Order: sequence, then structure tokens, then C-alpha cells
Amino acid sequence: MEMAKRHGIPPRLSEAAFAEMNANPPAWLIQSRANRTGKRPVWVHLTCAVCGFAETERPKKWWPEFDFVHCAEHGPAQLPRLEAGKTRLEYPDITPRMYGIVDEAKA
Repeated sequence: MEMAKRHGIPPRLSEAAFAEMNANPPAWLIQSRANRTGKRPVWVHLTCAVCGFAETERPKKWWPEFDFVHCAEHGPAQLPRLEAGKTRLEYPDITPRMYGIVDEAKA
């Protein structure tokens, strides 16, 4: 319920809307379902693309696939240049000292 609320899913869906979401789930729902293994959560190794600082963290269900990760000491301007036709999204505080970056195609 928390994830549905976070992503703007209303408390009630029509059967058609529910079927559509199941047929074409958003990335966060796919990851959430993949995490329902009943096993201990997986740890991921995050390394700053600028200086190499590293941390290990349990991935959150809402994390997208990051193109880059940088530590709090650096900013997105220090990362590799953004490709033409893409836009850069920053996910702050994925850990206490790390930020996630996603470069996605412009809509």
C-alpha cells in the first residue's frame, strides 16, 4: 500500500486499470515483485563514479537501474557527459552519502 500511495495509485482501481497495470507494470512494481522471494534482501555494492568511494547497501524497492552513483563530495557535473537526447535524473540520499543518477531518453 505504501508503494501504491507513493506512486499515485488510487486506493481503488477499476478491473480494467488493474489488468493494465498487471500487464504492463511500472519499473518500481517489477522490482517490488522480484524482491518478494522470502529470502534475505540482497546487498548491492555502490561505487562513486568520480572518486571510487564505495558503500554496500540493501537496495530499496523503488530504486531504478542507476547509470551512475556519486558520493556527497561530488556533484552530477563531475560525472561523464550526458549523451545527446537524454535527460539526467538524480535520486538523492540513496544511502547517507550516495546519490543515484539515471540518464533516460527525453520523451
